[in-house]
Amino acid sequence: MGNPLIKEAPRQSVSSDKIWTRDFILICLSNFFVFLGFQMTLPTLPLFVEKLGGNDQLIGIVVGIFTFSALLIRPSAGHALETKGRGFVFLTGLGIFVFSVGSFGFVKSLLFLFIMRIIQGLGWGFSTTASGTIATDLIPANKRGEGMGFYGLSGNIALAFGPSLGLALVGVISYTQLFLICAALGILAILLSSKIRYKQVEAKAAPQVKKWDFYEKSALPPSLLLFFITVTFGGIASFLPLYSTQKGIEGIQWYFLLYAAALMLTRTFAGKLYDERGHKAVFIPGTLLILISMLLLSWLPNSMILYTAAVLYGLGFGTVQPALQAWSVKESLPNRRGMANATFFSFFDLGVGIGAIVFGQIGHWLGYSSIYIVAAISVLCSILLYLYILMKSSVGKPA
Repeated sequence: MGNPLIKEAPRQSVSSDKIWTRDFILICLSNFFVFLGFQMTLPTLPLFVEKLGGNDQLIGIVVGIFTFSALLIRPSAGHALETKGRGFVFLTGLGIFVFSVGSFGFVKSLLFLFIMRIIQGLGWGFSTTASGTIATDLIPANKRGEGMGFYGLSGNIALAFGPSLGLALVGVISYTQLFLICAALGILAILLSSKIRYKQVEAKAAPQVKKWDFYEKSALPPSLLLFFITVTFGGIASFLPLYSTQKGIEGIQWYFLLYAAALMLTRTFAGKLYDERGHKAVFIPGTLLILISMLLLSWLPNSMILYTAAVLYGLGFGTVQPALQAWSVKESLPNRRGMANATFFSFFDLGVGIGAIVFGQIGHWLGYSSIYIVAAISVLCSILLYLYILMKSSVGKPA
């Protein structure tokens, strides 16, 4: 409000029967470029830590601390979305992200990298909480599952190319150049997001903030389920490149490509399935695919099993994640959508962060294959918790 970079839409313009509006396309493009910059660092950062002299435990800590700083800032981001506005939070987060990722190129010590990863997490927490909320604002309520699937597709396309592109570039250019390219992609996201017409802050909503309001209660069930699933992602992002190298298996870049392709395939049907039949139709099938994928990775005898695990993980995660996100905002009030998204992504971060740090210890003491056995147990916990939620809800209102 008052910032020339932040446009606000009249209230009626954010409701539409269409998913693919001008502003929805812009938020998807912005999300794509910031995710592309982030995904390019995902498999290369562990290699960079190794180059600076870090071991498996330090790799896990450097990867994990990012998610914990994002986790800590998300409740503040959720409040700011309802008081300061969507555009302010989104652009601030993108600016911090650009600064931190660009600084990686000048890191000479693990301590400085550790500090900048904390700062990166703050920017990531602001920007991803904001972008998910902005997308929710723009999608018609009766098409939220489908719309969030398409919105998630923008990140999935980045995932299809980002890790492989990062690994390819780091073979021919320096880490400094790689991280500056990632920062430039963040700047492109800022330019695109400055053109979005954001939902206006509702004056009546601003004074309703409680002092110890850290989460949205209605978003807790799907967020808890997500936590046990994203623990697996901490093991994949941090250690799969090192694990496959240790096993003498080539083609890790194909793992990320196939995973992302499978994710994109799910966007053609999973969101509509959720809108028509609810989370019961997608959660158990999706989580079983993830469970099988983790067991295959714990075995990992050859490249074919690696690629099969990638496809199964992509199909499973791509089916479950948008359904859980749509579920997390379904029961929240309009002025609590920011906090609902903050709660959802907080548990996402917590799962990835705990997974990276705990798996760093497990990999160091028991070997990499043990990481994926523990990850499979975490997915099984999610399935059991979901069944408990269904049993509990059956005595009241249907899920």
